[in-house]
Amino acid sequence: RTRTRTHRITCTKWKVQRRDKGTIMFGKAGKKYADQIAGHLEKAVGQHLASKAPQSTEQATETLGKVTGQRRALFIGINYFGQKGELRGCINDVHNIKGFLTSNFRIDEVLVLTDDQKDPTKIPNRKNILAAFRWLRDGAKAGDSLIFHYSGHGGSVEDKDGDEEDGMDETLIPVDYQKAGHIVDDEVHDVLVRGLPKGVRLTSIMDCCHSESILDLPYIYTVNGDLQIIETSKSEGIVTLVGAGTRFLLDGNKKRAASGITQGMKLLMSGNKGGNSKAREKTIKTRSTEADVIQFSGCRDSQTSADAKIDGEMTGAMSHALISSLKQNKDQDYTHLLQSMRKILEGKYTQIVMMSAGRKLVLEQPFTI
Repeated sequence: RTRTRTHRITCTKWKVQRRDKGTIMFGKAGKKYADQIAGHLEKAVGQHLASKAPQSTEQATETLGKVTGQRRALFIGINYFGQKGELRGCINDVHNIKGFLTSNFRIDEVLVLTDDQKDPTKIPNRKNILAAFRWLRDGAKAGDSLIFHYSGHGGSVEDKDGDEEDGMDETLIPVDYQKAGHIVDDEVHDVLVRGLPKGVRLTSIMDCCHSESILDLPYIYTVNGDLQIIETSKSEGIVTLVGAGTRFLLDGNKKRAASGITQGMKLLMSGNKGGNSKAREKTIKTRSTEADVIQFSGCRDSQTSADAKIDGEMTGAMSHALISSLKQNKDQDYTHLLQSMRKILEGKYTQIVMMSAGRKLVLEQPFTI
């Protein structure tokens, strides 16, 4: 939740308010079926564009293992009290996500790092965060489930090893970043992900800016559950514009339509990262995992994530969307959870929730930790 410049925060997470619902052009029926009709149209347009362009996706092929063992969870929330770029919703995110997950899923061990605690070992500084990564994965074996939720600032720095298609490494920003620096995605992957045994599941929920590749996972998913071979920003922009126009015709929500059009135009103008580049090939070769590593991230690498006031409480928009979606349907599969979270944020925020994995996992099965 930050703008980016090497080793210092240069912006705050976007602060926004919930917007008015607007008027409904086709009455209750228009509002009720707007998302459903627009969703079908978006899918059809997307498939048509894909059929006319060079191959940009491939099918996932690998089976997600079952969780049969211990479940361990790490929650990190940083408000940066008294610092430039102070946030207001990150510790709330930790309490909300932790409360929801522990109420709906079995979790055997929990570690929480927030910058409002008295215990110096529970402060989310660089040293403690890396130690917490090691705690989370220590002794993990096939059938075990690891959960990691982070809410705080994220940044970007220049890529030094040639594994980033956009030339930038993504970073986590600990509370002591001014002295200790950022935690670069290469280090996050090396400490938290690399070498996890086959059969272990790691579910990561990253509510921060520039978070799409914060774990450096090689496989990015589309909303249809396919794997991206090349970034498809232009096609997604056209699809988004079509969906925004359709929803406006059905429900008359001008603010939502304007947001969708803005988002669509940004995607349309952003272009692609360059297809099967050497950087992507290096990421697949060096960052693929034997473990089942799955990440939900609050936005694309080029975007910011919102620190928002929702229902009277400051919270991360992505964390709120995850809880809201699972409350509506706890048994939905990963792909539909991604779709649902995007729909919840659409028209209110410009960020696009992303999903990635360490191997080519078929994720059309119920979300579980």
